[in-house]
Amino acid sequence: MDIRHGSLVVAFALGAAAALPAQSIDPHCTDPSIVGVAHQGGDACQKVADLFNYMNMQIGTWVAGGNPTLGQGGTLGGLGHFAVGVRANVMKATIPKVDEINVQPGPPVATNIPSSDKWVGLPSVDVAVGIFKGFPVGVTTIGGIDALVNVSYLPTYTKNSIHVGAQDNKWNIGFGGRLGIIQESLLLPGVGVSYMIRDLPTAELSGEDNSGNTVTISDYKIRTKQWRLTASKKLLFLGLAAGVGQDKYDTKASLTYNVDGNTPNAPIALHISPTRTNYFADLSFNLLLLRLVAEVGRVTGGNVATYNSFSTDASAARTYGSLGIRIGL
Repeated sequence: MDIRHGSLVVAFALGAAAALPAQSIDPHCTDPSIVGVAHQGGDACQKVADLFNYMNMQIGTWVAGGNPTLGQGGTLGGLGHFAVGVRANVMKATIPKVDEINVQPGPPVATNIPSSDKWVGLPSVDVAVGIFKGFPVGVTTIGGIDALVNVSYLPTYTKNSIHVGAQDNKWNIGFGGRLGIIQESLLLPGVGVSYMIRDLPTAELSGEDNSGNTVTISDYKIRTKQWRLTASKKLLFLGLAAGVGQDKYDTKASLTYNVDGNTPNAPIALHISPTRTNYFADLSFNLLLLRLVAEVGRVTGGNVATYNSFSTDASAARTYGSLGIRIGL
């Protein structure tokens, strides 16, 4: 399978399952009512579950990103102020080579799953609208409020034996808010705390390996819930921002498969919700109403292990970046 093109979508297709204790077998994959009396589908079940767990940690980073409004620390300044931005979150991902996985009929067998590193990205649109300026305190204001909105899009992708697409609507909307701690002024930085929920559209996937074994995933839903503490300061035509926060990647899906004619008696319900710490810094170039922003960040933590092995740990720290354009008042 060629994953040089559309690699984000292929990666997305591999991203949700029940988090496993280290080196354990998912209980679904030993349940005779799911994998058969002789456990014919056990190995297929476990390998797909591990792929889901492994990729979900990376997909959550693409979706969540760093700063909810690139280059912004505090609130915008109340009614009449807004910011609209287009960004791409990029990361060097470790993507398993699905077509090289050897799936055997029978109970789970731990193997090394080959992978390759690819740069992948996810575009999104972010909107922030000033709601309340805040209360004046000395040379600044406190308690300002912004409304935050995010728009995501999932295209249809078909390559060789892999098909990924939105199950219903190709668009989805996330939402959140930001509370100002300090409004930026000539002497003070802007400081704020925010909470944001970002969703991808509900999706479905079908795929086939070189032996003709197939897997189908439906009702794939990933929702990232994130809080951020951010600070920013303009210095002439440059702007600096930095922040820290926490992300929760809540993902659900249903799985079926066919391995040498063996299928589960019912779809397997999958769920994972790991939590990671997120640090980031922004550099912006300001041109009147337009800002060009670059961001670099790093996520750490989470506790996701797999029965099969990969080139890196599922919970390994990862560095990401964002590039974006922002307009606003």
